[in-house]
Amino acid sequence: MITFFISIILLIAGYFIYGNVVERVFKVNDQNETPAISMQDGVDYIPMSWPRIFLIQFLNIAGLGPIFGAIAGALWGPAAFLWIVFGSIFAGAVHDYFSGMLSLRHKGTSVSEIVGIYLGDVAKFVMRIFSVVLLVLVGVVFVMGPAGLLKNLTGLDMDLLIGIIIIYYLLATVLPVDKLIGKIYPIFGASLLIMAVGIGAGIVIKGYHIPELTFTNLHPKGTPIFPFLFITIACGAISGFHATQSPLMARCVKKESEGRKVFYGAMISEGIIALIWAAASMAFFGGTEGLAQILGDGGPGVVVNEISRTLLGTVGGILAVLGVVACPITSGDTAFRSARLVIADALNLRQDKKSNRFYIAIPLFAIGVLLTRIDFGIVWRYFAWSNQTLAMIMLWASSTYLVKKGRNHWICTIPAVFMTAVTTSYILQAPEGFKMVAQVSNMIGIVVAIIFFGLFMKKGKNEKASA
Repeated sequence: MITFFISIILLIAGYFIYGNVVERVFKVNDQNETPAISMQDGVDYIPMSWPRIFLIQFLNIAGLGPIFGAIAGALWGPAAFLWIVFGSIFAGAVHDYFSGMLSLRHKGTSVSEIVGIYLGDVAKFVMRIFSVVLLVLVGVVFVMGPAGLLKNLTGLDMDLLIGIIIIYYLLATVLPVDKLIGKIYPIFGASLLIMAVGIGAGIVIKGYHIPELTFTNLHPKGTPIFPFLFITIACGAISGFHATQSPLMARCVKKESEGRKVFYGAMISEGIIALIWAAASMAFFGGTEGLAQILGDGGPGVVVNEISRTLLGTVGGILAVLGVVACPITSGDTAFRSARLVIADALNLRQDKKSNRFYIAIPLFAIGVLLTRIDFGIVWRYFAWSNQTLAMIMLWASSTYLVKKGRNHWICTIPAVFMTAVTTSYILQAPEGFKMVAQVSNMIGIVVAIIFFGLFMKKGKNEKASA
């Protein structure tokens, strides 16, 4: 349990200490007028208070990610604590901060446009396609998942439930951000935080044994820690999906100094959520063997339900249902909204006109409805890799920005190199990838990361020479 408490303390300290370092490197300036003020359109660019934005950003990036991912990552044992803590502080929160603040500095533009500004037109074109496909996939899967859960709970027709969720998604995509998302997200965000605090307190008060740090791989199947742990726990450590969400709130921030609270702070909060659920999963079922058995029998939803009901009683059961149904829905709706904005930015199509929003949203949802008829079992397995690859690209873009500004690029470059090795190694050896042996794929991953680093340093040197 000492490891658990130290991990919580490190995450909180990371926000105040390293978050301050990152903010000083970026050099915030409250004299700069933010897009929320200079570009108000009553739809996407709407000034809001930072606590409200924080809760929206938190739920945007969290959903079920830091719960289900942490539960699966807990199979490796306390090694998961290390990745959650150091991943959140030095990679995930840095990634989220720069994706939000660079968007803020560039008129609230989407991740694909930011990448294009710093990595070139080819990267921008690839990212436009990549991010829209990724967002539509997220949106569609977060239609099917909640609809299936609601069918089991209510007995209603699956197609009817899909239709209801799609209608809600369409409204959340086209309505002004403060009308629907701005009203319900803070409530759900607060609920997610309260549930996690309750679970953490319950585990401690009722005397469950949280294992201490060990460098032994405790995964029941012997699955290697590298690179699989770093892909399995994405939300809760670092996630490229967050880069698609941060621009939504970059259009609502009133002062640059609020960025650390909103972007860096939301990621640290997500890390705390992930840490609590990883610890609870290891402790509640008596170790990784017991956790593996319950995951095999019923999946992470059963884990959440059983832990919540046991530790929090009836309230826990309600929160569990709220979590496994509402949280994916609140990720799906902003996924479609982000896809609309990525396309609008690419086409330079103003979104203050309602008709322009529907021109983009209706085809998006038509594709989404068609995709609900396809089995995503195989395709969705690529999401984990795609998600971390997107994070890696955003980190390289952030490093390039810092080089151009003559600032300490290492805060982004080091995690970018690491994530390059992780994503390359994973796709080469994963079952859905090339199925290479670990020793070879890991070595190739490291070589690719070194090559990327060399190219980046060469580009940086050329930038300085031309300047």
